[in-house]
Amino acid sequence: MSRSTFTVRLLGASATLLLAAACGNSAATTATHDAGISAIKSAPGGVLGVATTSLGPVLVDSKGFTVYMLTADSPGHSTCSAQCVQYWPLVSAPAGSGVPPVQGVGAALAATKATTGASMVTAGGWPLYTFVKDKAPGDVAGEGVKTFGGTWYAVSPSGKAVTAPATTTPATSSGASGVRDGYGY
Repeated sequence: MSRSTFTVRLLGASATLLLAAACGNSAATTATHDAGISAIKSAPGGVLGVATTSLGPVLVDSKGFTVYMLTADSPGHSTCSAQCVQYWPLVSAPAGSGVPPVQGVGAALAATKATTGASMVTAGGWPLYTFVKDKAPGDVAGEGVKTFGGTWYAVSPSGKAVTAPATTTPATSSGASGVRDGYGY
């Protein structure tokens, strides 16, 4: 075997090992997310669960995405308009007789009507939302965003706003206009 053939085979083997290692890390990440999601799916009603993020334990929806509250809202009352809901989708309440309790969630869970008329979940009275810029379970891109008349915070299992600084730097607003990362809201 020539030296160039040996080098090509060695590089090919190295690339294969790197690819396998990357897939292994991805599988570990997926397994971690799947473990959190399966715990959520096993919760009564499958509406909410608890997951640990860079902010600590927070409420998550049935897909494992971080749940937020808006300081412009008040207990039992959503101020999020139709435009707002495009960026901050509601955590929809299950049809039927209310929101069942979820293990690990100390906040009282209930339902209220959004400004759109849809039924949405509340925790400790606060209407709950997700954020379109959270792309994977555990993301907290909405933490501290100031828009739609208030500030958005992840929600703790006790139903309170998580206002402690994250261990990772959250995205920041690009000025007082409320324009954030290209979203003009």
